[in-house]
Amino acid sequence: MSLRPFWRYYGGKWRNAPHYPDPRHDTIVEPFAGAAGYSLRWHRRQVILIDKSPVIAGIWRYLLAVSAAEIRAIPDIPEGGTVEDLPVPQEARWLAGFWCNNGAAAPRKRESVWAKASASNGWGPRQRDRIASQLAAIRHWQIIEGDYHDAPDIEATWLVDPPYQSKAGSYYTEQPGSFDDLGAWCKARRGYVIACEQEGAAWLPFKALGEFSAAPSQGEGRTSAEVIWTNRPPLQTALFGA
Repeated sequence: MSLRPFWRYYGGKWRNAPHYPDPRHDTIVEPFAGAAGYSLRWHRRQVILIDKSPVIAGIWRYLLAVSAAEIRAIPDIPEGGTVEDLPVPQEARWLAGFWCNNGAAAPRKRESVWAKASASNGWGPRQRDRIASQLAAIRHWQIIEGDYHDAPDIEATWLVDPPYQSKAGSYYTEQPGSFDDLGAWCKARRGYVIACEQEGAAWLPFKALGEFSAAPSQGEGRTSAEVIWTNRPPLQTALFGA
């Protein structure tokens, strides 16, 4: 059974993950972890998350240690207030801040119109219950705050999902230093490598995966042409919407 995302994240791969190849090893490594959409689908495996962002790494460290009771005790954002008004650790404020907008690249301070629209949006009891009920399933995960070069040199399934090389990736504060270097690094990994990108990227010989609906926050009816590269044949693609 798949876990649901712990927060809504710009470029998150949770909805697309069923169309990616299955992992071939007991360990999954995501060197650009974000919200770990792929690993959530395979959460019983050993999972190693790496992220250069202190915010993303901080949220994952918090989730791996916090109790379900503490999550459920986090209050709502006060009317007219911001996440900074919450009497909780900074990491919890960041977590709540991601729920303030649908699919943001960074936590927000205030709830958007979307967040206030219904109980299924924004930061509230439903979101806290979701997070709290899933904590036990990720206690065996690991988080490393650092660059992809800080990943352990092990045989694993590698889900490499960096900020896109196109304009879509510019919204992230942490970027790869060199996509050519990243491509060479991917080819040098031991195990099974799945690299994700958007159509037009050329730092690996990518193949089409399919057209996927963008998050509602990115515009109704918009789609993104996704491509992948794997280091082992056959290239398992599941063309979506073709």
